[in-house]
Amino acid sequence: MRKLRVGAISRNYFNLPLWIALQEGFFAREGLAVEIELHEPIDEVTRRLHEGHFQFALEVTENAILNRERGGRLCVLGGNINRLPFSFMARPQIRGWQDMRGARIGVSSLAAGSSSLVMKLMEAHGLHHPQDYTLLPVGPILARWEMLQKGEIDAGLQGAPLNHIARDLGYTDLGDPRQTFPDFQFTSLDADSAWVRDNEATVLAFLRAWIGAHRWFHANPEGSAAIAMRETGVARRYADLAWQEFTRDAIFPRDGRASPAGVQTLIETSAQIRALALRSSARASDYIEQRHLDAAERSLGAAGDGPR
Repeated sequence: MRKLRVGAISRNYFNLPLWIALQEGFFAREGLAVEIELHEPIDEVTRRLHEGHFQFALEVTENAILNRERGGRLCVLGGNINRLPFSFMARPQIRGWQDMRGARIGVSSLAAGSSSLVMKLMEAHGLHHPQDYTLLPVGPILARWEMLQKGEIDAGLQGAPLNHIARDLGYTDLGDPRQTFPDFQFTSLDADSAWVRDNEATVLAFLRAWIGAHRWFHANPEGSAAIAMRETGVARRYADLAWQEFTRDAIFPRDGRASPAGVQTLIETSAQIRALALRSSARASDYIEQRHLDAAERSLGAAGDGPR
């Protein structure tokens, strides 16, 4: 069995394809012994991937782009959150955008991730950073949800199923970012391109398991809910709502692929918000390495249950 370390962010629903691949035997059938290591700071996952502690990571796609802009070698091998699963949730006392002036908004990081989206959404309502509101780097959605409940932040993007939970508890839903960004690659399966080049057989095996897990997720609502409840502690109602949202809107891609349109939207949005001259001329193809997933898909049967 080839041992691999895979990094991911927090214990949230976004990691479900990894948990499926591990618990339903997709990795084992490929001869892979995979250890999943979770971290709260999104930048810590990127740092460990860059330094070789991880062989693969589910991470914020913008961090892979930042890494390349700084001379690194990270690349996008597959999709994860290909469309935004968020609602912009605020404290119940906030009734609309007019109440957001002076708000404290929790984001995953100031340099990447949810901050680009928040700035774009606020700008559409005439609110500009930093003069009209404060961004607080508090980490991923679980941390944002905890701080929102404690009143330590006024608003933040909450991903499914936490957006459904917040809505049921009376928090104010300021809107769905998918209306503004129909395609947006928020997180992806990333790796070091040099390591990928030197370990192509292992990469192929991992990606076969990755594809199989995505096919299984879309075909198995009951099993997906059971794993989500076990790993995240979410109640069955919210596990079901998340599965419905993630399948209906293709948030998890059925084929495990990254979205070129989603990566391009990320590039263009973050370049505009952050005034990044170099990024504004970049193309999604500069970061996505498609050929490895192409090869993995060719070696799978239609059911995705093993190599052919």
